[in-house]
Amino acid sequence: MAGFVLRRLGLSLLTVWAISVISFGIIQLPPGDYITSYIARLQTQGDVISEEEAETLRQLYGLDKPFPVQYLRWATQAARGKFGLAFEYDRPVSEVIGDRLVLTVALTFTSIIFTWMLAIPIGLYSAVKQYSVGDYAFTFIGFIGLAVPNFLLALIVLYGGFVFFNANVGGLFSPEYELAPYSIGKVLDLLNHLWMPSIILAMAGTAQLIRVLRANLLDELRKPYVVTARAKGLSEWRVVFKYPMRVAMNPLISTIGYLLPLIVSGSIIVSVVMSLPTVGPLLLKALIAQDMFLAGTIIMMIGILTVVGTFISDILLALVDPRIRVDS
Repeated sequence: MAGFVLRRLGLSLLTVWAISVISFGIIQLPPGDYITSYIARLQTQGDVISEEEAETLRQLYGLDKPFPVQYLRWATQAARGKFGLAFEYDRPVSEVIGDRLVLTVALTFTSIIFTWMLAIPIGLYSAVKQYSVGDYAFTFIGFIGLAVPNFLLALIVLYGGFVFFNANVGGLFSPEYELAPYSIGKVLDLLNHLWMPSIILAMAGTAQLIRVLRANLLDELRKPYVVTARAKGLSEWRVVFKYPMRVAMNPLISTIGYLLPLIVSGSIIVSVVMSLPTVGPLLLKALIAQDMFLAGTIIMMIGILTVVGTFISDILLALVDPRIRVDS
């Protein structure tokens, strides 16, 4: 087991390095750079920048250097915890991301907890009570959850709140707390606004996990070892929880690999629709403006969390499922 962990750790570090190179390179693939986008925005406002001024700005931001030099400079700073300057905000990247990362973590963890708290008991009930009225009802609701996109549900909620309650349910803070420093009142206001986008983000994930858990548990309940356990007189719930439930949880544990990246990215479209101050819209804006240091840092964080999540899920699968054996 120790050898497996060390090998995976070494491969994870290599993967993170490859992700940083690829992400930094992809951001620079479109023609132009941040200065090009900046000049285009100024031209739409009637302002004009000469070529000499544009070149001076490129030298100021280090955009006149070739790709390897820019990457090495950024990677060296990133290793010391400094990710460069966010051009759009004229502030360090760590400060720009830090303002939104706490809110993204709170929103994502709330939606993940909500997803698992609903999906596991409902999936268990649907498998044990197959073809019951409750199973049909949950299956119908699950298909609706899978069919309706999260952003469309967000639009419906915004419309319903505005038309029927004359209230704006978007955002994570009331107007009086939006720019105020953190206090007990602001935290309570955040909790009051947090539940609605969390439910919207969790809807599709909940429906998907219910279907996956139900299908896997039904497959395990029909296997010979379960029939043998019932023949020995074990209670039904003990038969279910002894081994079938542990094995059926494998797909849910493996989802950690893509749940952790949501801590950084969240759901970009839902965040834009509901005006949520999370990292997702920040990434979208950075990509449009070709703000390579800001976008590259966020993409690298998503890649790192994907690698870490996959590593954690592999270790948990080896511990939870007795059939999985790590080759020495």
